[in-house]
Parts: sequence; structure tokens; C-alpha cells
Amino acid sequence: MYRQGDILIVPVAEEAVPPSARTAPSAPRDARGRLVLALGEATGHAHAVVGPGTLVRGLHPMDPDHLHLPGGGRVVHEEHAAIPLPRGWYRVQRQREYIPGAFRVVAD
Repeated sequence: MYRQGDILIVPVAEEAVPPSARTAPSAPRDARGRLVLALGEATGHAHAVVGPGTLVRGLHPMDPDHLHLPGGGRVVHEEHAAIPLPRGWYRVQRQREYIPGAFRVVAD
């Protein structure tokens, strides 16, 4: 399990990957060629993955995303140390906070 700021990255066994994550198109890369896991609303910095791979977004903002890194990769951010990730599948979850009657994604 890996954490960088408000992002939690959890390895997922190959057989536990949802079929929709295997067949859905990848989220587009940003202008730098990165897969952006979360964009900082306050600073514009991004939690992003560099290296080959795909990122499948959940249908709802509270749903986890799925990241596939066939050759491994690195999670980078302007204010955090890089995190190397071995090859495989990952569930990516944004930190949430409770507000009376609901939850919301934490703003970075």
C-alpha cells in the first residue's frame, strides 16, 4: 500500500481487477505525458504517474480509479518524494472527509 498526500494506492491481484477496468479506455495524459491521479485544486500541482501504463477512471468521483503499470512506474508530485511502483494493477482512491449527511473528496 502506498500513500502520497491525499492519494492512496493499493495493489490489486490480477484476478480481482474488475472486467470494466481491463477494457475501458485510459484517461488521457497531460501535456507532460503523465497520467494524473489527482490535480491539486489550491496549487495546481499534480499527483501523477510517469512511465507506460493506463488509468481507468471510476464512474463517480467517490469511486476508485484503476491503474495498470505493465512495466512499473513512479508516482511524482512537486511537493513529495517520488514513489516507485512495481508492475501490476492498483486501485487509486482519493482521501474523503465526512460532512454531515455525506462525504466529499479532500481538496489538496
